[in-house]
Amino acid sequence: MATTKQALTRRQAGLMTAKGARSRVPARLRCTGRHPISVSYNRAMHLTRDPHAPVAQEIKFDQFLAVDIRVGTIVAAEPFPEARKPALKLRIDFGPGIGVKQSSAQITRHYETTTLVGRQVAAVVNFPPRQIGKFMSEVLTLGFPDESGEVVLFSPDQVVPNGARLF
Repeated sequence: MATTKQALTRRQAGLMTAKGARSRVPARLRCTGRHPISVSYNRAMHLTRDPHAPVAQEIKFDQFLAVDIRVGTIVAAEPFPEARKPALKLRIDFGPGIGVKQSSAQITRHYETTTLVGRQVAAVVNFPPRQIGKFMSEVLTLGFPDESGEVVLFSPDQVVPNGARLF
């Protein structure tokens, strides 16, 4: 059972399960009891950059296995000036089983196009493609927020075969 600081209040839980939750009605999460963060329920756990946020809802192991996270090597990176938020266009090689896929990533704070080529990164490869402006992002490149909320890429600390699956 969650502690009071980790649990949502009944009113907050009602907001999240109410009819309006699907239209992204803001809900308030109590992360530490100090300063609630206002976020949308549908993205609450992914937009919360607070390392003290409560654990997400428990899932079954089969649900975890449904998310296909693979490693690939960035083979090309270029600026994405058309994006609303500063971003880069990445081409990532996931090996012969998946091939080369493209991704839009908001990683301009810590990374430059010239330093990304050859770097291995993790990405979700079984989400449907997402149109971002005139660019079709085929995979979700993964990262963690730093202290200021900027993305730090998630990658293995040793070289592994492209296409290797996270388990």
